[in-house]
Amino acid sequence: MIPRLYIVDDEAPARARLKTLLSDIAAECPHQLAGEAGSAQDALDGVARIAPDIVLLDVQMPGMTGIELASRFMQGSAQPAVIFVTAFDEYALKAFEVHALDYLLKPVRAARLAEAIRRAAALRATQGAAIAAASKAVQGARQNFSVQERGRVLLIPVRDVLYLKAELKYVTLRTRTHEYLIEESLTSIEEELGEVFVRVHRKALVARDAIVGVERGTAAVDGEGEGERAQEAWQVILRDIDERLPISRRQWPVVKALVR
Repeated sequence: MIPRLYIVDDEAPARARLKTLLSDIAAECPHQLAGEAGSAQDALDGVARIAPDIVLLDVQMPGMTGIELASRFMQGSAQPAVIFVTAFDEYALKAFEVHALDYLLKPVRAARLAEAIRRAAALRATQGAAIAAASKAVQGARQNFSVQERGRVLLIPVRDVLYLKAELKYVTLRTRTHEYLIEESLTSIEEELGEVFVRVHRKALVARDAIVGVERGTAAVDGEGEGERAQEAWQVILRDIDERLPISRRQWPVVKALVR
């Protein structure tokens, strides 16, 4: 993949210098210069419109700092890799707090710039492959659960399921308005639809996109082999229903990461 670059610097000579460096390293570090901006607003508009892979970003910008710009990029749909190119070394820590991949000090050496671009391009390629694989896995999985109810077979869309809870030899499937019983194991469902559902305790899977938060409460908590016992524990809050599901200590770090 040839990365598409976007230069952001309020000084025209600095942008020209970067373009010269990029031209010098074109053979060893293939890339495409997708555009440039001299102001924060132009940068926001350009990145949103062009969706470059990598932004070469100055720190000192009028109206909005490069740190603030990088944070805004991360909130958008494009989310490019950011390499800071600046004359000031005191912002390095803040740069990495907004997930910058590198921090280059002016005057930038050609070899150092090439190294930073290659690293960023390699990371983007790896992330793209992971996203594509996850998307393919979800698309290839089933779209419905088959439910038998009163002499008929219903198809319940996977996207409508809020949680699945094991009870005796059945699994309760819960949507916003109904509960159904299915004869499948949580383990097999988790193996097939792990991108859609997350385990919150030994007996329950919850739709990832149905989780709106967590709260403390008293509930029957999975004792991880010791049976269930009532105690104060974190519970998951789900969209559209008032019911809360307890989170086991083992699964708490997983769920916490989803609501961070």
